[in-house]
Amino acid sequence: MSAPLLADLGIPAIAWVIVMLAAIASAHLLLRRWLTRGLGELLPALALLVWIHGLSLAARVLLNQVTPPNDAALVAVDWAYRLSVLGAMCWLLLRLGRIVEAFLVSLSTRADTSWDDVILPLAGKAARWALPLLALILGAPALSLSPALAEVVGNATSLMLIAVVAFILFQLVDAAAVFVLRPHRLDVGDNLQARAIHTQVVVLKKVAMTAIGIFTLASMLMVFDSVRQFGASILASAGIAGIVVGVAAQRSIATLLAGFQIALTQPIRIDDVVIVENEWGRIEEVTLTYVVVRIWDLRRLVVPITYFIEQPFQNWTRSSANIIGSVFLYVDYSVPIDPLRAELTRILQQSRDWDGKVNALQVTDAKERTVEVRALASAADASLAWDLRCEIRERLITFVQQQYPGALPRLRVSFDAGSPDRAPAEPISPAGEA
Repeated sequence: MSAPLLADLGIPAIAWVIVMLAAIASAHLLLRRWLTRGLGELLPALALLVWIHGLSLAARVLLNQVTPPNDAALVAVDWAYRLSVLGAMCWLLLRLGRIVEAFLVSLSTRADTSWDDVILPLAGKAARWALPLLALILGAPALSLSPALAEVVGNATSLMLIAVVAFILFQLVDAAAVFVLRPHRLDVGDNLQARAIHTQVVVLKKVAMTAIGIFTLASMLMVFDSVRQFGASILASAGIAGIVVGVAAQRSIATLLAGFQIALTQPIRIDDVVIVENEWGRIEEVTLTYVVVRIWDLRRLVVPITYFIEQPFQNWTRSSANIIGSVFLYVDYSVPIDPLRAELTRILQQSRDWDGKVNALQVTDAKERTVEVRALASAADASLAWDLRCEIRERLITFVQQQYPGALPRLRVSFDAGSPDRAPAEPISPAGEA
């Protein structure tokens, strides 16, 4: 076989094999633990490259023995060889990307810092998809395709590149949200700051995802000449489209703006305790158009986002989760207040729901038949306050029943014996007498 033929066929394939073996040797020096796994992952692709090179060389030798030589067959063998090498290289780099991803994930689990738990797996995913795409972009021109086929391959490569970039951006936004939200847990007692950050991050994440999706779609459309103008109009005509859509859907735009306003000013936050439409519940989800309130009995109340700007509502955790609960009792005028107040103090000191801040018992009203007594007590949040109020009410009623049964509400009736309209009251006979 002539020297030009060896230079044309042997050197590129051998060079690829030498480069990959050198990379494996370097990895062995740096990462001894990953040598066995790396060889196991890369050997099938390396073996495929060797087989492709050997079969192509054998086919060329056989075709050169034919007289006269078949040039069309040689061209077909050469094109099949280049295509096979490109496919094998993409497979090889894909497996190499899997090794890199697995190594970065294992490295993130061993590190003590929190940022690498998010960044290193993201870098591994990017490497797994970017390496084979890089081989395809660099190796496609070597196929010597016809102009029409080269255009198709180029468009497909561009679409894959845009898709990979969009995937990496989506993963980056998601990783950034996880990184920001990780230190702020919602399952703790004092989660005011966590709820504020969760609300902002969730809304901003959805906005970023939507923007990336729109730019990705526009970029993919601009790859094709027939729809390039449409793709460019998505990016260039945002102002005109905004005016048209604003006129046609003013309420929708107002709803979106209300969503941004809620995210920035935060009259509500995720996990806030609110009273909406006379229903007690917690804010479960905040979107750009609606809010989901989880009612105490596990029902879901879906409210338009504009409701929280246009209508009054109660937010029990706006500045703090602490809340004061009240209990009203209606007793007879003969009830002694000081023992009742002492009993309230004893109940609160024995209760696990009381936070030790507010303890008060006052006579708030005096009606013609009963006295209104109000007991006040504080708790760390609304759920504990509800349980505390029920406990106070039950134990105070029991205390009055057992210690001062005469102080229970009663109806007093008096009869005037000298009234001409009424007969004298007959004495009640003892039980058993006729």
